[in-house]
Amino acid sequence: MSSVDHLINFINNSPSPYHVVNNVKSRLIDHGFSELKEHLPWNIKPNGLYFITRNSSTVIAIAVGEQFNNGGGFTMVAAHTDSPCLKLKPNSSIINSDYIQLAVQTYGGGIWRTWFDRDLKLAGRIIVRNGDNKLEERLVHIDRPLMVIPNCSIHLNPGTNELFGPNKEKHLVPLIATQQCKTDLHGLSDNGDKWNGFSNIALNRHDSLIIRTIADEIGVVPADILDLDLSLADCQPACIGGIREEFIHASRLDNLFNAFCAIEALIVGLNSLSTESNIRIVCLYDNEECGSQSAQGGLSTFTKSLLRRLSHSCIDDESKLLPSSYEQAITKSFLVSADQSHALHPNYPDKHESKHRPTLNGGPLIKTQCNQRYSSNDLTSSIIREVADMVGWCKSTRIRQTQ
Repeated sequence: MSSVDHLINFINNSPSPYHVVNNVKSRLIDHGFSELKEHLPWNIKPNGLYFITRNSSTVIAIAVGEQFNNGGGFTMVAAHTDSPCLKLKPNSSIINSDYIQLAVQTYGGGIWRTWFDRDLKLAGRIIVRNGDNKLEERLVHIDRPLMVIPNCSIHLNPGTNELFGPNKEKHLVPLIATQQCKTDLHGLSDNGDKWNGFSNIALNRHDSLIIRTIADEIGVVPADILDLDLSLADCQPACIGGIREEFIHASRLDNLFNAFCAIEALIVGLNSLSTESNIRIVCLYDNEECGSQSAQGGLSTFTKSLLRRLSHSCIDDESKLLPSSYEQAITKSFLVSADQSHALHPNYPDKHESKHRPTLNGGPLIKTQCNQRYSSNDLTSSIIREVADMVGWCKSTRIRQTQ
């Protein structure tokens, strides 16, 4: 199977950040990585392979160089696990004109008109009460068309092709069933007798059809479902496209592409760990699409705490621990923030400056901005170019700068 096939499988099996992290964990464990826990002591060794998660939606993979010493640096790549999507509201049950619908909210910066008339599925995390009366996380991915956000007919909205600006509260509301279908299936509605065995979350916050479907999918009784964090996703799978099959057609390429490539690069490079004096790290953060300021986001204390602990954990003899090992390590470190960028659109070429037009097959793109919106500068950009030469990118592959 080619790398592209592996990427497509990864995208298709990662409809939510929780699934991304779960799939990355499985990949790392298969290659000898061990899980660290924030609340436990760490015993980090040179040549050791580790990973750590937070909220089950952020994961950081760690490969310690065999030559790493106190005060050694970090070689890092950061990407993110989340993508723009629609998410269920905490109270999602809507009955409108005998239709059963779901209240959703927009997450991140999506082009929301593209969500209309698509087959949509549900995926995310469910919190359940297990047989030991403890809380437990379950992942759910109902990979079939559960709902649709129907467009208004052109006969009823003749100006839609000239101006389409849907009201996100009124129009961006998925349809899952009719009231009549629900009554026929169960002989009652939510407005009638309470469904036997359902917890308050089903009765008061979400439609019982959704709760029943989720319970059947993960193998629990509805009363055991306490809460949920669910995203809508397009049922259309990622695939290879183009007349010569040169494109990847997929949702969530921002940023599952770089999440996948970063982890694969870390794994492929393990055979050179014996000569490495730094710690190699891949950070895959959640909540980049909404500002990274959550407890598991890139702007949280998670990374700083992790790096500080790593700086102090590789020393067997505490008398040799340098008080400034963390500060010294930071000055010897390099981080690449790897995200998707926008190539030149042939229908909208004026959206780019004439001398700063990123093209497909033009190599990696370095983003710069004089007001420091991006941290790239002339020195760090030069380092990336040197790396490009070292790994054999052909001379026609240009790394471009864009404002």
